[in-house]
Amino acid sequence: MIDLTVDVQNASTAPDLPSAEQIESWVQAALHGAQWQDGDAELTVRIVDEDEGRELNHSYRERDYATNVLSFPFTAPIPMPVTLLGDLVVCAQVVQREASEQHKTLVAHWAHMIVHGTLHLLGYDHIEEDEADRMERLETTILTGLGFADPYVEVGN
Repeated sequence: MIDLTVDVQNASTAPDLPSAEQIESWVQAALHGAQWQDGDAELTVRIVDEDEGRELNHSYRERDYATNVLSFPFTAPIPMPVTLLGDLVVCAQVVQREASEQHKTLVAHWAHMIVHGTLHLLGYDHIEEDEADRMERLETTILTGLGFADPYVEVGN
């Protein structure tokens, strides 16, 4: 098992947030699913409200709205004993709204956003269609391994 440190920062007023233990287990599953081989790892997960999410999305992606998860990978300029993967910023209200709109349980959607963001920190992307297919297949494998449904299958009303 990877020696993993996840610093969870709660800057949100939203109810029903996942626990630090849940978040860490989802990150661990993403690292395992991506066959992480680079030793110990550390990352920060910051849970924010829409104002901060919108501000960050605007500053870094020039999009003037809050999005579900932003990933900020980190590359150390010198070798370090622990790999600092970077930061995830998750907007609680967007995750809650999307879970409701997509007819998913809130915990399943949180797990998906943490896994999705962690894979971005590891270099996975979904800009090109083949990359998106690869990333979605891996997310599905990880999430079904955690006991959640395939996040890309639409659930009926």
